[in-house]
Amino acid sequence: MGALLHSLSLLLFLSLLQVCLVQCKKCCLINLSLIKMNSIVINTLPGAQAAIFTISNRCGYTVWPGILSNAGIAPPSTTGFALSPGQSLAVSVAAAWSGRIWGRTLCGQDSSGKFTCATGDCGSGAIECSGRGAAPPATLAEFTLAGGSGSGGGDDFYDVSLVDGYNLPMLVAPSSPASGSAASNGSCQVTGCVMDLNKSCPAELQVVVVASAARAVAACKSACEAFGTAEYCCSGAYGSPATCAATAYSRFFKGACPRAYSYAYDDATSTFTCAAAAAGGGYDVVFCPGTSSLKSGGNPEAVGLPPTYSTMAFTGNAESFTMSRNSLVILLTVISSAISMLSW
Repeated sequence: MGALLHSLSLLLFLSLLQVCLVQCKKCCLINLSLIKMNSIVINTLPGAQAAIFTISNRCGYTVWPGILSNAGIAPPSTTGFALSPGQSLAVSVAAAWSGRIWGRTLCGQDSSGKFTCATGDCGSGAIECSGRGAAPPATLAEFTLAGGSGSGGGDDFYDVSLVDGYNLPMLVAPSSPASGSAASNGSCQVTGCVMDLNKSCPAELQVVVVASAARAVAACKSACEAFGTAEYCCSGAYGSPATCAATAYSRFFKGACPRAYSYAYDDATSTFTCAAAAAGGGYDVVFCPGTSSLKSGGNPEAVGLPPTYSTMAFTGNAESFTMSRNSLVILLTVISSAISMLSW
């Protein structure tokens, strides 16, 4: 029986390799890393202790989301990908995951083949960020998940931060709308920054992109990034809540996006909680929510400027990536059941 199981495992591996190479080479590398001989590990099977982030792009231009896990936290199967307008991708993370998600814009390859972005670039030189964070300015969604789905799972913490500046509108919401006790005590609320701050960004904070004689604001720096002083960076003598207060620049961000972090100690109105069981198993992260009210926005690509580099590096799409993962999950589930039956 042991020899039969070993042979069947080898057949499974070779079958998956063929499916992967036909459907999606990138997905193949991701999913085959989850397979061990004589055992199958799938982090998206029903009942697994996992949270799902559904990341959606409602902008009129392509966004390249980036994902960074906090130190000591395992990364998800993908840490960077492309979303065309209207596309969404569900990403599975550990139930007790913590980290940040952001959007990169105006991305492409340079003449050497290095992948870079005009805003939110993670510096990896590739679409996958692979443990690297966003270069400011960038709108950030930050999460600390409690773990588990039972009643004793504790509270998730989440926020949208403009402490590192702003590059595009973003909304974060628990996958299940707040109801019952969650609604009555103010938890599980939607947060984010849905305004287009690039259109009203002070001149001294603007990140401007120029191409073909056209000029547009691609992002809006924080005062810390623009000036680097202790007062704006909440460092040195200003390194505590008692000494670091809101400034005219942080009030600009707060006035436009009252639920988002505007500076380091802007906790009272910017951090949100949701019981792990009430979050519905995950969160929605939406770029450019309410696009109709934003119109063309301040993104250079949206107002007619080409991407920073004309040759785009992304060779797949979120739809094919999702289809390939789903195919693999179905195949693995069937064969895993067969192996279990044979072991009896």
